[in-house]
Amino acid sequence: METLILLLTDYTFQTVAMGSALLGIISGVLGSFAVLRRQSLLGDGVSHAALPGVVIAFLLTGSKDTEILLLGALLTGLSATLIIMSIVRYSRIKFDSALALIMSVFFGLGLVLLTYTQRMPNAHQAGLKRFIYGQASTLLQRDVVMMAVCGIVLLTVVVLFWKEFKLYSFNPEFAETIGFSGKILNIILSLLVVLAIIIGLQTVGVVLMSAMLIAPAVAARQWSNRLWLMVVLAAVFGAVSGVVGTLFSSAFVKLPTGPVIVVCITTITIFSLLFAPNRGILHRIYLRRKNRVQFKLNGGANL
Repeated sequence: METLILLLTDYTFQTVAMGSALLGIISGVLGSFAVLRRQSLLGDGVSHAALPGVVIAFLLTGSKDTEILLLGALLTGLSATLIIMSIVRYSRIKFDSALALIMSVFFGLGLVLLTYTQRMPNAHQAGLKRFIYGQASTLLQRDVVMMAVCGIVLLTVVVLFWKEFKLYSFNPEFAETIGFSGKILNIILSLLVVLAIIIGLQTVGVVLMSAMLIAPAVAARQWSNRLWLMVVLAAVFGAVSGVVGTLFSSAFVKLPTGPVIVVCITTITIFSLLFAPNRGILHRIYLRRKNRVQFKLNGGANL
């Protein structure tokens, strides 16, 4: 118990836990719209496409400041998103094919550039690989402040466009017939998702960020049919997994924080898929068996 109290009062733990919780909230809210729009894999493509931006920003500036590296990641992430949307819009290639193509090209380019920087005759480039798998333990107070400011901006946009996002997510055709521009709404939502992904790169990395974006929303979807409740639950699940994952990685030696956070949110998702009422797998199995028994009883009574 004393160990737990000491851990909870530790400044480093508080900083990392706060940053992870903020990431969970942002990812849960925006991931809900990605899941409803059936663009869950967009997070995977954007996160992988962010890697070359990180390396290019370092090569151009020689700086490893988080703000500069994330700015480079943002630019390549937006570029990948626009390319994917253009391919889908102006060709016969489907969304999943365009996503797989762009993701592979950008991630491959990122690995090539990262390999090049590692062979440079100085050690100044050390630390760039943390953006592949994440390194939440390196979060500083300024990083958490930046995440909080960006999170407030993103959530404010969601609140302001709540009605439009809700209508576009469930019935985009009807939204366009009453005057809403589906193209503009799609661009705004995609931009918000890209920003959320960039915010989480330092914590969980390009490989695991897609899971952090989608898993809370998938878990929340099992518990409610109402959008506002789904978004709130996704934010709660994301925040809880961030804090609990940080707690476990801090309590046990050599456990990486990012992967542990993803394991925590995956556990919540699996539990929700199995035990959630109405949508849970076990609940559906129970209802089917109950209906079969009821059908046999009614059939026997009629005979």
